[in-house]
Amino acid sequence: MNHPLESFHYCPRCGSADFTVHNEKSKKCGGCGFVYYFNSSAAVVAVIENEKGEILVARRGKEPAKGSYDLPGGFIDLFETAEEAVCREVLEETSLIATNPLYLFSIPNIYLYSGFEVHTVDLFFKCKVNDFSGLRADDDVAELLLLAPGMINPAAFGLTSIRKGIEKILQIVI
Repeated sequence: MNHPLESFHYCPRCGSADFTVHNEKSKKCGGCGFVYYFNSSAAVVAVIENEKGEILVARRGKEPAKGSYDLPGGFIDLFETAEEAVCREVLEETSLIATNPLYLFSIPNIYLYSGFEVHTVDLFFKCKVNDFSGLRADDDVAELLLLAPGMINPAAFGLTSIRKGIEKILQIVI
């Protein structure tokens, strides 16, 4: 596997092609001196249970891992907190109002977007939903299911971080 910095050939500040490896985390521009550090992008994941203890699971409607299981979530927007992001993503993908996001854990991931490997750190939150009556798959979600923990197979989740997260969640719930 290539190092992520190999995809960047020009300085993002001045456009110079004199953009070389500075250390294992960065490249430096020989023209303007700018040092670019390649850091993880932040993403959020919602863990939502109904009153029966069933977990809300989404089926991915788009690549990567189209057709596999997922949990509601996505990238954190600029100027947005992780808590705001997880509530926004739940609303966009499920039409549900999520409240009281409680941080659980994080897992690093590589998310393939348009052929480019985006390194992420996925922040998992347990969220409360009071009313499931408006549940509707939207955005990049093809289908939504409420599954009892015993019916969830981690291997059915297409994204590595979500699969690992489901394994952790099932250890807590079961």
